[in-house]
Amino acid sequence: MTLQVLTFGCRLNAYESEVMRGHAAGLADTVIVNTCAVTAEAERQARQSIRRVRRERPGARIVVTGCAAQIAPAAWAALPGVDRVLGNEDKLRPESWAEGAPGAVSDIMAARETAPHLLTDFAGRARAFVQVQQGCDHRCTFCIIPFGRGPSRSVPVGAVVAQARALVASGYRELVLTGVDITSYGPDLPGAPSLGQLCRRLLALVPELDRLRLSSLDPAAIDADLWRLIAEQPRLMPHLHLSLQSGSDLILKRMKRRHGRADAAAAIARARVLRPGIAIGADLIAGFPTETDALFAETLAFVAETEPAFLHVFPYSERPGTPAARMPAVAVALRRERAARLRQEGAAAALRFYQAQLGATVSVLTETEQGGHSEHFAPVRLDRPALPGALVSARVTGAGPEGLIAH
Repeated sequence: MTLQVLTFGCRLNAYESEVMRGHAAGLADTVIVNTCAVTAEAERQARQSIRRVRRERPGARIVVTGCAAQIAPAAWAALPGVDRVLGNEDKLRPESWAEGAPGAVSDIMAARETAPHLLTDFAGRARAFVQVQQGCDHRCTFCIIPFGRGPSRSVPVGAVVAQARALVASGYRELVLTGVDITSYGPDLPGAPSLGQLCRRLLALVPELDRLRLSSLDPAAIDADLWRLIAEQPRLMPHLHLSLQSGSDLILKRMKRRHGRADAAAAIARARVLRPGIAIGADLIAGFPTETDALFAETLAFVAETEPAFLHVFPYSERPGTPAARMPAVAVALRRERAARLRQEGAAAALRFYQAQLGATVSVLTETEQGGHSEHFAPVRLDRPALPGALVSARVTGAGPEGLIAH
C-alpha cells in the first residue's frame, strides 16, 4: 500500500503535509495524520479518521503529528493503532522519516528558526501554498495554537522567493501566502521587512506569477506597504480574509484581541475605498464565554453593517489550558444556534455579492473541468469545459447561493 497523508485544519497544515509527503515518500503502507487543535471538533475528526484507517488498513503504520499531537502527545500515542507521534518541528525534518527513526515531540517553544522546504507539487491542488511565517507571539484567551506552534518566526524573503519560483516553474498560476499570523511577518529578520514589503518584493522578483493571495490577516496589523499594494497591484487578488472573531467590543476585549469593532469596520471600509469591489471574508466565533444575547446582537449588527461576503463561523470550543476555558460558558446548544444565525447572515451577504457580479467578466483559476474560483475567491461553475489549473476569462451569466455561473 502507498503513503497516505490526512490533513486537518489550516493552510499551513496543508503546506506541511506536502513537506512530509516528500520526506516520507519512501515509506510503504504508512498513514500520516496531520492534526489540528483549533477546536474539539477538529480533534474528534482526526481521532475518527485514525479509527477508520485502523479498520480499513489494519497493517498500515499510523503516524500522528500536528498541533493536537504537539500539545498532548501521550493522549494521541495511547490511541489504539497509533504507532508513532511526531511534534511539529520534528515532522518537517527529513531524518524523522528515515526507516526506524524514533518518535519525538520536541520543545518547539525554544525553536527560533523556520527552515524553508522547497516544494514543487501540491497533491492535485490548482493553487499552491507558500509558508512565510510560523508560530504566534499573541495570547488570545481562546487560542491554544501558540502552545502547538511556538513563538513567531519568519521565513527569509529569499527563501520565500525561491519557493515561489519553484512552484510557478511547476505550472502554478496562483500562490497563497500562509502562516499562523502572517501580519506578524518580519521583525525577527534582518531589516525587519513587513508583510507588505515581502509581497512587493515577491511580485517584483517573480514577474511570471499571475496571482498572489493572502491567508487570514489580523485587521490591527495590516502595514502601510500592504495597503498600497491592495490599491495598486492587480496581481494581488482583491480578496481579504480578516481574523475578526467578534463584532462586540466587550467580547473582543475578553478575547484579548488587538482590535475593536471600530478598527475592524475601518479596515473593511478602507479596503473597499482602495480596491472597489474587493471581497471581504471574516472569521467569527459564536457563543464565546460571557456572550449575552445583547453582545451577540452586536456581532449580528456588525455583519449586517459591513457585509463580509465570506464568513467562516465557529461555535466556541473550549481549549483546556486557555483563559477562556475558565470563563462562564455559554450553553453548547446556544453556541450552535448563534453560529447558525451568523452563517445564515453570511449566506445572504454572499448571495448579494454574487448577484453584484452578474454581467461582469471574471478570471477563473480552474480546479476541475467544470470550474474553480474567481479573483475574488467566489466559486464559479463554467458552462463550458476547461483545463484544470488554467486561468480562464469568463462572463458571469448567473448567480445563486452556491456561487457564480459563467461562460
